[in-house]
Amino acid sequence: MFNCLLVNKDDKGYSASVAELSDDKLVQGNVLVNVQYSTLNYKDALAITGTAPVIRSFPMVPGIDFVGTVEQSETDEFNVGDQVLLNGFGVGEKYMGGLSQKAKVNSDWLIHLPDGISPLQSMSIGTAGYTAMLCILALEKNGLTPENGKVLVTGATGGVGSFAVKLLSLMGYTVVASTGSNEQHDYLTNLGASEIIDRAELSSAGKPLMKEQWAGAVDSIGSHTLANVCASIQYGGSVAACGLAQGMDLPASVAPFILRGVSLLGIDSVMRPKADRVAAWQKLSELLTENEMQSIAHVIGLEESITVAEKLLKGDVTGRIVVDVNK
Repeated sequence: MFNCLLVNKDDKGYSASVAELSDDKLVQGNVLVNVQYSTLNYKDALAITGTAPVIRSFPMVPGIDFVGTVEQSETDEFNVGDQVLLNGFGVGEKYMGGLSQKAKVNSDWLIHLPDGISPLQSMSIGTAGYTAMLCILALEKNGLTPENGKVLVTGATGGVGSFAVKLLSLMGYTVVASTGSNEQHDYLTNLGASEIIDRAELSSAGKPLMKEQWAGAVDSIGSHTLANVCASIQYGGSVAACGLAQGMDLPASVAPFILRGVSLLGIDSVMRPKADRVAAWQKLSELLTENEMQSIAHVIGLEESITVAEKLLKGDVTGRIVVDVNK
């Protein structure tokens, strides 16, 4: 038997509570993991509160990522006692997720926890940091270097944005942060932003081509913001798009792409090939120290996840929320 956060739906609506399940309820996958930590992401909060139809079947254990130790394995790739982590693959939506003391998943979804990074540190980074790293690696694969010029990060106070600012700064880039939070300027400066602009400069309809300002960009906003970012990238530059906070639409022109050779790189963190996941986490383990992550991580227990999920949706939570599933 093990404890988990279980979400149900019936005629009375959604309900979330800490429940006890038996191991035979975990029918998916070929690797059984004793989970140590999971996280509380925006998608998890939507699932727990029922605000959006994230969960595909009920009952469901939410939690889109986790780290833990292998208890049983039906594959030679992972041995009992190995420390592993997971991000995405429909876990917490279609398959029982990480807000649980145990999880059984497909071995293709797991990677080994890199040396030099602790379980708590990995979930302090979580899917947000992992996605930011995927964006940066894609930009560099497309030719971006610190010598090319400034790099813009939109939604800079959000999870992905904050990590993008921090990571880019650690890698030697000059970072411009776009935000609508005037009170967060010190926060962004401490992360490594050398310049801060108001998101209003990018959020309204713009021109097909605008002044060339940035060598590259990480965008988690979409819609008009992404269109204006593309229109403002220097010749041959690129934009890594990973979010849609403003909207799914892209009211843009082809002008930046065919007249300036701008590349728009779509970043998916859910179904990413294993080689990309391993590369991203290896780079994260090299760049982010334990002390840096502890300063932004707040650890809670399973029961607290229910109330904190509501606060997260209201924007009343700062930093990373790590869930100790044994607490």
